[in-house]
Amino acid sequence: MQNQTIAIIGAGVMGCATALEASRHGYDVILKDISAAALEKAPKIIKQEYRSACLFNKEYSAVNLDTILSRITFQDDYLNIEKAEIVIENISENLHEKTSEYKRLAEVCKKDTLFALNTSCISITKLASFLPDPTKVIGIHLMNPVPLKEMVEVVRGYHTSDQTKEEVVSFLRSLEKSAIVIGDLPGFVSNRLSHLFMNEAAFIVQDGIATAEQVDNIIKQGFNHKMGPLETADLIGLDTVVHSLDVLYNSYHDPKYRCCPLLQKMVDAGQWGRKSRKGFYEY
Repeated sequence: MQNQTIAIIGAGVMGCATALEASRHGYDVILKDISAAALEKAPKIIKQEYRSACLFNKEYSAVNLDTILSRITFQDDYLNIEKAEIVIENISENLHEKTSEYKRLAEVCKKDTLFALNTSCISITKLASFLPDPTKVIGIHLMNPVPLKEMVEVVRGYHTSDQTKEEVVSFLRSLEKSAIVIGDLPGFVSNRLSHLFMNEAAFIVQDGIATAEQVDNIIKQGFNHKMGPLETADLIGLDTVVHSLDVLYNSYHDPKYRCCPLLQKMVDAGQWGRKSRKGFYEY
């Protein structure tokens, strides 16, 4: 049983799934979001993630849902966040929103608090420059669905200390996660590769060469992937994929990251994937 408090900023799907994992492993969790609607929806998301995990892993139900929820505090303010040993930031890939939140967190958190930033594309070194002590900042790129994915891409910024790395790897181990520690450039390893993959798959559909289902089946059946690139894009959220591609394009100024027009059109039309019930597939 853990006795630490973990603060999670952002009650979207990733934030809720991370709260589920931490509380299931005995941590007291503060789940904060500025949106009342997000906080109201959060327990439902956690229940859905829990039930889904139980379907694929019978051992997941060893800790019951009521116990998990009892360890999570849902709030829109900074009450008790100073107690947190680790702050996990899960807010949207928007630099202004992130840095505004960091400024407020810096005012309330302890000096030795570790900041684990679950960003998908923005450089950890860049984000750490907006926090008081960049040696205590590290990236933890959790994979979706969090309860079923053991690997975590841990991104060490320019100033991240050995102690911070070791403490975060130990924390992830306590969640039964394995860390792969890498260096820092925008997109890291997973998103530099995966977003090119999803983007090119969208170009193939746009060009009329194959349907989304055909593209995904070729990848699943031909390369033994569990999910196709367009199913994955729908799961992540097409709006998130487009935004991440924009970050990569602006970071590297490389045309290979140019967003497929079809992806942008679908996002403009509100077809964001699973979260809107329609993307490349209907849900």
